[in-house]
Amino acid sequence: MRISQPATRFFILATLLLFMRANAKSATVDTVGIYSNSMQRNFKCVVIVPQKQKKEKNSRFPVVYLLHGYGGWYANWILRVPELKQYADEFRMLIVCPDGATNSWYVDSPIDSSMRFETYIASEVPAYIDTHYPTVASREARAIAGLSMGGHGALMLGLHHAGFFGACGSMSGVVQLESVTNKYELTKRLGDTLTHAANWKNASVIDLVEHYPADTLAMIIDCGNDDSFAAANRALHAKLLQLKIPHDYIE
Repeated sequence: MRISQPATRFFILATLLLFMRANAKSATVDTVGIYSNSMQRNFKCVVIVPQKQKKEKNSRFPVVYLLHGYGGWYANWILRVPELKQYADEFRMLIVCPDGATNSWYVDSPIDSSMRFETYIASEVPAYIDTHYPTVASREARAIAGLSMGGHGALMLGLHHAGFFGACGSMSGVVQLESVTNKYELTKRLGDTLTHAANWKNASVIDLVEHYPADTLAMIIDCGNDDSFAAANRALHAKLLQLKIPHDYIE
């Protein structure tokens, strides 16, 4: 069968486009070590950097800090959701996945001085990122989000540090710590609920929203309707409505 000249040109052009797409530059994934002065330790962190366009030579990018869940580690997100590279390019942002240890709950533990993960995630990691990457180093361009334990961490840190983060988000987050008092090693971080009741209130999102910060904080909460944490997320949503705190809720 003879192929016409226009068809040949089309085939060559299509092949070139496919080749270009396959070899197009995309976001880069760095694994860096970020030292914690508060814990005197080094932790690894994944940083996903969008590919700069020619017109973006001097551009700086907003940052989303993405926290893993209980039992996870710094590489969880990039291994399970490799599409993050596409999102970084599409939305022109850095995505930072720090290590929160397997069970830190992202708190500065009042009973274990070796666990200072609120300080690490809300202060030490951003300081490193803003120094080593082309970030927009302002509250308006800085968000924090996470899954499960990380959802708790993101909302808690967003509320504790509303002058630093402009937005926070939770996916299937543990938003009411009192609902899991005997699970996930929480007592190792906060102590028992009787002697150390104040520790639990200071860390539990459903209690923290009663002291909503003066800085307007964009907040998004997402949870599956069959999720084991669905009831607590619904309770948080209802409380936010009652307190007239603006937020997006998805179930």
